[in-house]
Amino acid sequence: MLDAVVVGTGPNGLTAAVELARRGFSVAIFEARDTIGGGARTEELTLPGFRHDPCSAAHPLGINSPAFRALPLERYGLEWLHADLPMAHPFPDGTAAVLSRSVAETAASFGPRDAGTYRRLVEPFLRHWDALARDFMSLPLTALPRDPVTLARFGLVGLPPSTWLMRRFHDERAKTLFAGLVAHVIAPLDGFATGAIGLVFALAAHARGWPVARGGSQSISDALAAYLKDLGGAVHTDYEVKRLDDLPPARAYVFDTSPTALARIAGLGRYYDKYRYGPGVFKIDYALDGPVPWTAKEPRVAGTVQIGADSREIGTALRAASREGRAPDTPFLITVQPSVADPTRAPEGKQVFWAYGHVPNGWQGDLTDAIERQLERFAPGFRDRVLARATAGPPELAARNANYVGGDIASGAASGLQLLLRPRMSLFPYGTPHPAVFICSSATPPGPGVHGMSGHNAAKAVWRRLRQR
Repeated sequence: MLDAVVVGTGPNGLTAAVELARRGFSVAIFEARDTIGGGARTEELTLPGFRHDPCSAAHPLGINSPAFRALPLERYGLEWLHADLPMAHPFPDGTAAVLSRSVAETAASFGPRDAGTYRRLVEPFLRHWDALARDFMSLPLTALPRDPVTLARFGLVGLPPSTWLMRRFHDERAKTLFAGLVAHVIAPLDGFATGAIGLVFALAAHARGWPVARGGSQSISDALAAYLKDLGGAVHTDYEVKRLDDLPPARAYVFDTSPTALARIAGLGRYYDKYRYGPGVFKIDYALDGPVPWTAKEPRVAGTVQIGADSREIGTALRAASREGRAPDTPFLITVQPSVADPTRAPEGKQVFWAYGHVPNGWQGDLTDAIERQLERFAPGFRDRVLARATAGPPELAARNANYVGGDIASGAASGLQLLLRPRMSLFPYGTPHPAVFICSSATPPGPGVHGMSGHNAAKAVWRRLRQR
């Protein structure tokens, strides 16, 4: 009998398996698809030689993850590559604000009235970033806070809505960039704890950047799987699990799946019926005949580019998708241009590029024209560079990754108390009514992103249970 069986080879499932194997437990992991990776995959979606990331591409939380940093993933081929700028946010007048590794450079891009405000906001937390990141991404029951004073101060600033925090800024440049940071988790700007979301993304950039993985996000998954195999773990693909009886006998079962899928497989009935899924996204992967022709110079050297004219436009787009049940006329876009940091992702002189906008959960329309109109506002002539495109709305995203219910790439609405207390209001979010069944997906704290911390935290709950037995 195995000690643990893990279902799902996303970053959290792989991390959970690795953490258990490192502690001497026998582990096997099962994946329904023919390749591992979940939200960290790389595929040729458009043309031969163009390697795209169908899901996540830039990894500010990955390089800052306490779980990943404790593992020897570089030995197994993981290499982080950095663009000159982690992120840029262009404006219609041809200028841009930036999120740089340098706090001073970032502050200067906001203008003189907000430069000092920004430095005073982030510098006290940046000095304690490693302890804060570990405390923020762990639960009190899985690890005692290393710096409870800084964590408490961070909570005072971050728990209110981001709209409160943005009142500190005078000019629209700082407000707009910060609103875009909050929108990465598809959360309305006036939601609970959204200030913390924006701060975490900003601090992550200043601490270690927003890199891409050399060769694509698949490199993260491949490194975790290779390490797991060296630890004696087994990896099985093309193995769909419909019920617990489909799995080999084990002392514990750990699911990197959506809560609803887990309830169906493990026979938990209506246990997760109150779990809410959030808006979906409409994503386009592009093969380009050269770089994106940004009007502003800063986006040309940035790994990630946010597209929204001002904070009001961003807020309107988020409300349309999350509260009004409609696709925004002018979508806020998150775009990533991996080729800026990693030229090997496309043939010489060409580039890969992706963009997505937010839409209602399960939306079945086509946002291509609206997305490309937005891109043309800030990069005139963009359409002329397009060699091929691969589009994916909520139905296609859900088909590619079963955890993206209705196209929700956050694996659950990041709003209200569910932002922090997921998948249920419980001090033991990784456990279930079944004593041998656990959940470790992005539906558990600390939530969405390629960081493995949900798997790390869940593994702690599992090995404590196994040792008790």
